[in-house]
Amino acid sequence: MKRSILFTLLLCAGYSVFAGGYRVALQGNKQLAMGHTGVAVLNSTETVFFNPSGMAFLENKFSASLGANFIFSNISFQNSEFGWSSQADNPVSTPFNAYVAYKVNDWLSVGLGAYTPYGSSVEYPKNWEGSHLIQEIELQSIFIQPTVAIKINDKMSIGGGPIFATGSVNFTRNLDRSLTDLRGERANVSIEKTGINAWGYTLGITFRPSEKWTIGMNYRSEIEMEAENGTADFENVPEGLQGQFADGTFDATLPLPAELTVGTSYQVNDKWLFAFDLNRTYWSTYESLNLSFSNGIESVNPRNYKNSTTYRFGAQYKANEQFTLRGGYYFDESPVQEGYFAPETPRNDSDNFTAGLTFNVNSHFAIDASFLYIHFEEVDASYDYHPESNGQTSSFGGTYKNNAFIPGLSVSYKF
Repeated sequence: MKRSILFTLLLCAGYSVFAGGYRVALQGNKQLAMGHTGVAVLNSTETVFFNPSGMAFLENKFSASLGANFIFSNISFQNSEFGWSSQADNPVSTPFNAYVAYKVNDWLSVGLGAYTPYGSSVEYPKNWEGSHLIQEIELQSIFIQPTVAIKINDKMSIGGGPIFATGSVNFTRNLDRSLTDLRGERANVSIEKTGINAWGYTLGITFRPSEKWTIGMNYRSEIEMEAENGTADFENVPEGLQGQFADGTFDATLPLPAELTVGTSYQVNDKWLFAFDLNRTYWSTYESLNLSFSNGIESVNPRNYKNSTTYRFGAQYKANEQFTLRGGYYFDESPVQEGYFAPETPRNDSDNFTAGLTFNVNSHFAIDASFLYIHFEEVDASYDYHPESNGQTSSFGGTYKNNAFIPGLSVSYKF
């Protein structure tokens, strides 16, 4: 006998959810400090992620960087009609990035990147009002990207490479709004899967009409993360229902959407550099999250995301040979449509303010610092497609408020 239970699974990514949906835009502290612009900025090995073709125009024979960010986030929920109030206790997350670029000769460069562009880490109070949708979720992933860039001439280059994605998911929720065992413990389900692997690719082009002006474009393909034979553990199920909710395995698929970024930068003089990126994420591929359990249960979870755009602005000021200062801003559209606002991704449109600096220890070593403050617009929203046992759907919603503070550090080496 098949029953439909609604629960949310996001997988194969890492860390708290920012930048719309489950995208985490923290792929380099130099570029993050400039509003996370970078598709037309040629100032570091972070171009391996932002636009691989940019490696062809890096000045040094070899360059490498290693960085991390520390995410402190807050989510509060309130429904004044029913007197509900909850606040998520999110653990501090630490996404990272590492890049290496090497110039083989005048026309060929190679590189390697490792980074974490998608994810979620949210923990709500036990048995909170929305625990039938989500209790706790932890997603982790690493993308590994070998890369090649070819310099066609002094004005143009192309680049790209395959992307290997590997990740894991751990998720818990209650089965419904009230089901308990004889001890009064809420019935719940936990799923876990590690070693979820998939492949994608990235392609980029850089065009330099002049020494001061750079134009860039980068495309990152959609990646389908397929979790097969993950562990499904049902707990505190009443004795009469244990046969239907037997422990077993589950299968699910989550799309990591394609992205297209175009941008430009202009080096006004020896001191000032300005950049602008427009990033389009094709979230419409995320129509529904469907799960199949080995005990016969099917879970259908409509999401109906829409494509979204992020508008990024950045500036860089070289104060002297030791210090370079950066600042930026970006507006990030949410892909979540009305009626589909689920608490595992409680993200509305957001204003994002960035700043940072580089301290050159010497001609080879440097330290980069960044800071990002995310302010999500307060939103009254609901998820209207939770299936009940009678076949009808119910709604859960209220007022969500959230924000995040994200400092970051990197070290880099070049010669």
